[in-house]
Amino acid sequence: MPEQIPESLINWWCPMNCEHAFMGFSYEVTACQSLDQLKTEFADIRNNFNSRYVRLYGACDRYGFYDDIIEAAWENTLGVHALIWFGFDGGDEWMSRRDSLFETLHTNPKAPFVTRVVQFGSEPLFDNVLSHQDLAEQVLLARILLADVWIPVTVSELAYGYQERGGAQDVLDAIDVINVHMLPFFSTDAITGSAAWPLVQTDMDWFINHGKGKKMYFDENGWPSVTSPSVQNNTPDAVASVDSEQAYYEMLDSRCEDLKKAPFGGVGWFAHIYSDKQEVGYGIYDVHGKLKFPFKPRTSC
Repeated sequence: MPEQIPESLINWWCPMNCEHAFMGFSYEVTACQSLDQLKTEFADIRNNFNSRYVRLYGACDRYGFYDDIIEAAWENTLGVHALIWFGFDGGDEWMSRRDSLFETLHTNPKAPFVTRVVQFGSEPLFDNVLSHQDLAEQVLLARILLADVWIPVTVSELAYGYQERGGAQDVLDAIDVINVHMLPFFSTDAITGSAAWPLVQTDMDWFINHGKGKKMYFDENGWPSVTSPSVQNNTPDAVASVDSEQAYYEMLDSRCEDLKKAPFGGVGWFAHIYSDKQEVGYGIYDVHGKLKFPFKPRTSC
């Protein structure tokens, strides 16, 4: 990053149409990590894995927390996919989270130079938090409110979340980019991570067919090493193991050229999630802070 905050966002970001392959990590923030921890782990994310972005997951409602995210990201030359977290209990806390985030985006001078996109999520359609009409309205309003800081708006969602709402084309039309949940382990046709490409391709093709050429990111994207109360397979054939988790990411690497053929320069993907301390089974690190397997994904092809 420059020593001084630039005066303009013109030519600040690399064009999205040159972004593909590995983007970075989903990073769960319910623990309300300290600024020191954020700086340490963001440095690891950037320097040891060549990440470009951190995609936030969950919510921390501590005042000033997103300012800490901005500072840690700025210090480590990372962009952020920010998140308005709805949660799972049908409450309206997301409104205050939205308002707080938007205030920070307008008052922290570094915020527009770190925040690549704002997501509504996670899986608001699948969880029936809002109707697709109301969600589309929220997206369009957010785009207006963030236009002066040039921050795009999206929804973090499964293909099935759209499909069970009749396609929710109004939401797809409203968002600037498409942030896809790619979690093939939950498919009734799942077997192993290495064999997941047909499942990935099916959902990807659905978004290509309905997304009208918009950029796609797989943001909540991975395969679990273990099951848990919240991670259960929908077929006994689906194997949760470290080998299968590793094989899933190796499969994505091997399909880099195929993913690059998608609209607007191809698909960029995140690994969900940084650590098993954040979500058991999906982490690249285990609960003891040890890498579960070698992880050196391609950042281009």
